[in-house]
Amino acid sequence: MAAPRDGLGAVETEGNGGRSESSGAEVVLSSDPATPAPLCPHGPTLLFVKVSQGREGTRRFYACSACRDRKDCNFFQWEDEKLSGARLAAREAYNRRCQPPLSRTQCVERYLKFIELPLSQRKFCQRCQQLLLPDDWEKHGEHQVVGDVSLTQLKRPSRLLYPLENKKTNAQYLFADRSCQFLVDLLSTLGFRRVLCVGTPRYSQFYMEDSFCHYNMFNHHFFDGKAALEVCRTFLQEDKGEGVIMVTDPPFGGLVEPLAVTFKKLIAMWKEGQSQDNSHKELPIFWIFPYFFESRICQFFPSFCMLDYQVDYDNHALYKHGKTGRKQSPVRIFTNIPPNKIILPIEEGYRFCPLCQRYVSLENQHCEHCNSCTSKDGRKWNHCFFCKKCVKPSWIHCSICNHCALPDHSCEGPKDGCFVCGELDHKRSTCPNISTSKKVNKYCLHRRGRRHMKMSLKFYRAVRKKKQRKSNKMKMETTKGQSMNHTSVTRKKERRETAHQYLCS
Repeated sequence: MAAPRDGLGAVETEGNGGRSESSGAEVVLSSDPATPAPLCPHGPTLLFVKVSQGREGTRRFYACSACRDRKDCNFFQWEDEKLSGARLAAREAYNRRCQPPLSRTQCVERYLKFIELPLSQRKFCQRCQQLLLPDDWEKHGEHQVVGDVSLTQLKRPSRLLYPLENKKTNAQYLFADRSCQFLVDLLSTLGFRRVLCVGTPRYSQFYMEDSFCHYNMFNHHFFDGKAALEVCRTFLQEDKGEGVIMVTDPPFGGLVEPLAVTFKKLIAMWKEGQSQDNSHKELPIFWIFPYFFESRICQFFPSFCMLDYQVDYDNHALYKHGKTGRKQSPVRIFTNIPPNKIILPIEEGYRFCPLCQRYVSLENQHCEHCNSCTSKDGRKWNHCFFCKKCVKPSWIHCSICNHCALPDHSCEGPKDGCFVCGELDHKRSTCPNISTSKKVNKYCLHRRGRRHMKMSLKFYRAVRKKKQRKSNKMKMETTKGQSMNHTSVTRKKERRETAHQYLCS
């Protein structure tokens, strides 16, 4: 079961989900466990801060960890907001009403009764997506019902359940048979006997209490409390943690930061069962995610590498092979298992690179300058001697930006990376200039006074408009075939520094 949706875990800001072109919201990883986050129906909320290119908002807020659209979960609370007792009581009552109609214990009781029924009485309602007991038949008399549900079908719930299609909350996509079989064979070949699947929603009615936990992967929340937490702990620490692997296929719109925090907590839970001699070992993990998240994932898990294997989905138009899908799926497997131990199927177009000591895509050629097979998307990449790295074949080196990009890119447009300084190698949360910029702003406000600050801002806006006009003029000249020389770039940088020094002097 997979869920590569557009934005679980992202926050809707200014009418758009997640980050817009120039502004958005980023999660704040709380460093104070003594201050618990308020609860919504999906468990503890996450703390966010509004950011825009070049500056950070001063007020932070809590929002749902699981829903990107406020139509699905409208929780919102400022970090410094004080709520009355009446509002807190109303919120608790609302959270209880939003929980599933059946508890885990009730689901298990219904399942045990269901498997005791003769085959002719085992029915499943496709409309309600529910196993039916004889007492339920009358209520579902006009619904589309499947009969003669076998034990084989019960062991593969995805064959009974319809995948949900709300991309902002519960969209679910299924591995193609070839990808599913590859994963099963690979896990068996590597010697794993138990698999912790993180991200298998709606399976509650098909498993016993020791095999399934209702869990939110974005905040490490077990909905059934400590009992469910102990089930997970026992499973991970069985046989001293040997023979177990965690496989997760999170929603593709989910934020990497909270996912990484959650996975580290599961790793710590597994390590509790390890002896002192095995303290250096890691819980084996397969994290299935698009290749363009590689830098973010490796930032939190330096031991991870990305396999070239392309994971396909049956019920997704873009993430599968065939006439209706992309030629190349962008979904990969990130793992801390050494890649030289993982054999990719040669019949699907993979080969072994003796220099890299791992299997790669057929067109992923070894670059002698980078000393590795550099392609991420399955195509042959080209080495740029200016950038000193390999880039996509459709990219060219831009003398204005001084890096490779698409031919029709906007040099002045917003770029990925840090919202504070604009650098591409880190995010706002790890920017070394955050504390400096906050001190400068505070210094300006206290030293200059409100009236003088308005004058400074007016001057700065004038400088910015003048710079923008010149930038547009240079952009038009570049289109006509002219290039900007090094002197122009230097003068532009000097003007920017002069304006900044004026504001903060």
